[in-house]
Amino acid sequence: MLITEKLIKQKLLKIMDPEINISIVDLGLIYKIELKKDAVKITMTLTSIACPLGPMIQDEIKEGLKELGIKKVNIKLVFDPPWNPEKMTKKGRKLLGI
Repeated sequence: MLITEKLIKQKLLKIMDPEINISIVDLGLIYKIELKKDAVKITMTLTSIACPLGPMIQDEIKEGLKELGIKKVNIKLVFDPPWNPEKMTKKGRKLLGI
């Protein structure tokens, strides 16, 4: 299977924010996906610096991408720029009634 950014994004669409029950992609938490051979670097944020579920979400990302055969998953957690509802997809905003 050829690993592409699109395939990675499809996998990330299945990972839900446990509090809001919307995918981390639709919430706008994924800022960047970088693919290099058998390694992926994900730059992402959380809805809040104090989010207690951040480690759980990161573990789900790593496990999900390893299911695709990606051997190394590096997650860079950033808070600049800070998350805000404008980063959400149209689908995410619709699901939240925004």
